[in-house]
Amino acid sequence: LPPFYVSFILAPLASNSSEVLASQYYAKKKTSKTISVSLTALEGAASMNNTFCLSIFMGLIFFRGLAWQYTAETIAIIAVQLILGIMVQKSSMSTLRACIILAVFPLSIAFIAFLEALGFD
Repeated sequence: LPPFYVSFILAPLASNSSEVLASQYYAKKKTSKTISVSLTALEGAASMNNTFCLSIFMGLIFFRGLAWQYTAETIAIIAVQLILGIMVQKSSMSTLRACIILAVFPLSIAFIAFLEALGFD
């Protein structure tokens, strides 16, 4: 496995473990409000994490003058941000919406593999 895929899976889980545990605590109460709070907290953490990491990544590429070899990954990150941004506009969450949001993560990894197969670096 390339190091990108390992870091794409392990780093977000490690850096957001406190949000995951807090959201799990809220979700155990099984009320509409606490589950919405739980999902909103996770979506906010994911959005901030993606934005922060992408800006650091772009800054490193620019200021260090590194070769650009991350088109597929960048397209996937921006696509995930847009998809999640559109999906979280409603004031309440449903189980279906939560499952779709949960599926975005593994689908984004598959999307990166697809883009790399098409020749994007």
